[in-house]
Amino acid sequence: MGTAEAQVALFRLTAILEAEGLPYAIIGAFALNEYGHRRVTVNVDLVMREEDLQAFKRSHLGKGYAERVAGSGKLFDTESGVNIDVLSAGRFPGDDKPKPIAFPDPATMALRGERFALLPMPRFIELKLASGMVAPHQAKDLVDVQELIKSAGLSASLAEELDPWVRSKFLELWELAQVADRF
Repeated sequence: MGTAEAQVALFRLTAILEAEGLPYAIIGAFALNEYGHRRVTVNVDLVMREEDLQAFKRSHLGKGYAERVAGSGKLFDTESGVNIDVLSAGRFPGDDKPKPIAFPDPATMALRGERFALLPMPRFIELKLASGMVAPHQAKDLVDVQELIKSAGLSASLAEELDPWVRSKFLELWELAQVADRF
């Protein structure tokens, strides 16, 4: 299983969500790819409102989708063999402990990208930064932001659009991203 299967799962899932009018926003590697940093992935990550996740599960569990963990947003696409992680709007990134940054409601925050709905880049970066700042097992989120800064040529002025809670971490990563690779 690899990126090709994950893409199949992504487009199958987003087609269902859009056909059923269930708001969502893709996050994780597929959002990174849309914003300009290529990263391989084998799963699909998205944000949904809890009530919309429950509606999806009522209609689709046992019909191409299964739960990896009962009662959670940890799903499995049985046709493509891909894990799907649905994070609930209002919950907190990284350690799930309260902080100034929470997963936003995709019904009001998601933007329609070229291929699917995603969060505005500043909101996506805030989530990545918050996750990496509080959860050591999510340190790759900080690397993702640093690589996105390089790949997309992001300006330090983007920090002004970020929540103050993550602003200094963004600027720290922006500085690190300015160092040229030696190899």
